[in-house]
Amino acid sequence: MLFSAWLLVALLSSSCCIAVPSPKPVTAGQSITLQRRAPSARSVEDWAAWAQKEREFLTNRYGGSTPKKRSEGSNLLTNQDADSSFYGSLAIGTPPVSFDVILDTGSADLWVADVSCTVGCSRIAVFDATSSSTFKNLSEPFDGSLAQDVVQMAGFSVPNQVFGAVDEVSNGLLTSPVSGLLGLGWQAIASSGSTPFWETLASSGTWTDPCHVVPAYSVRTCFINATNVQANEPGGTFTMGFVNSSLYTGSIDYQSLASTPSFWLLSLSSMTVQGNNVALPTGSSAYAAIDTGTTLVGGPSSAIQNIFAQIPGSQPGTGSWAGYYSYPCSTEVNVAISFGGPSWSVSPADFRLTQISSSDCIGAFFELSSGSGAPSWVVGDTFLKNVYSVFRYNPAAVGFAQLSETALAMNGVNGNPPSATIGSVAATATAGTSSGSPNSANRWSIHPGAIIVT
Repeated sequence: MLFSAWLLVALLSSSCCIAVPSPKPVTAGQSITLQRRAPSARSVEDWAAWAQKEREFLTNRYGGSTPKKRSEGSNLLTNQDADSSFYGSLAIGTPPVSFDVILDTGSADLWVADVSCTVGCSRIAVFDATSSSTFKNLSEPFDGSLAQDVVQMAGFSVPNQVFGAVDEVSNGLLTSPVSGLLGLGWQAIASSGSTPFWETLASSGTWTDPCHVVPAYSVRTCFINATNVQANEPGGTFTMGFVNSSLYTGSIDYQSLASTPSFWLLSLSSMTVQGNNVALPTGSSAYAAIDTGTTLVGGPSSAIQNIFAQIPGSQPGTGSWAGYYSYPCSTEVNVAISFGGPSWSVSPADFRLTQISSSDCIGAFFELSSGSGAPSWVVGDTFLKNVYSVFRYNPAAVGFAQLSETALAMNGVNGNPPSATIGSVAATATAGTSSGSPNSANRWSIHPGAIIVT
């Protein structure tokens, strides 16, 4: 089974995958390359255990009214059980030291493992405050403590960025070379209460085209359970401050956020399965978090049941597969989703999570129980790898566009992964200040990214 696994992020704000700061001057924005990490092949039992953790994690993540930072629980973006993950590099301190971090639109904090970390931090790079002359300990709790220092990424720098120096991490959450996570959500869901790195840049007038926080995920194909997958592969591009017009065709359809900015929430207005309309909840029950840190698509039980009711031979899963559905592998499932504009198709290959027997496969849509105040839907990479995505700061919106032939041609192209480097700083913004026009449209974009099954 084939998954598009490249992510292009155009962020006039930030992105997802392995990003390497570039030394080139910033004009209309800046791009960084992304890297995909693929694990070894997995058995059906391994897949079942992974699927159960994915569902449990998202239920915990969105199961309450109080946002939980991604450093808690089983974050499948950085969990080694994941099929692959995308990460990028940023630099912290003076002199700057580079760290690989997961890029995640479903959270808003920056955190890295600290040198004092004793649990879940073996064999990864850790932050050492004594090596930075600009480090400031804020002495506030954060599974460790909150700190402040210079943070730079893709030619942009924030001299007083607040971040978490974590001293304990859930086992298996971080695997080499990843040392932490960069949240690309809004300040409202930041556990630290601090302004996210991307939001400081977007609000400061730093970007020439300040409307985009675009994690642009570009497409790359990976083969599940194949033996020829490299441990680390090129994964795409993340751009800040502009969109890459070579990676999409036609226009970008922007849909305003469904509520006050917190998660990147859109209203899921319609869906078809095998050409049939599926009955969906309405109002706030239709809110969907567009989450690059999530592999699959989770939704209300009634809606998921309606989806699989359109697929002859489908059956609800049991045991570790509870909340999931099986269906005949011989069936090509065609799903299309609309958030108020055009309908965007999910390829049959991306709808298929894995094969569990000679005839049965598991679908990538599953039942999610979310709490009061949390979105009913979480839309992850199963969908995002099929579109070019743009996350716009002002007016707040998410945009999708059709992938171009250039983007699609990246599927299956092998190559050496980029190495994490520290580039020169071309623009600086201070957290807590804003000199940009309130009407500026900062944004970042995502080209077919397959952050596939993490």
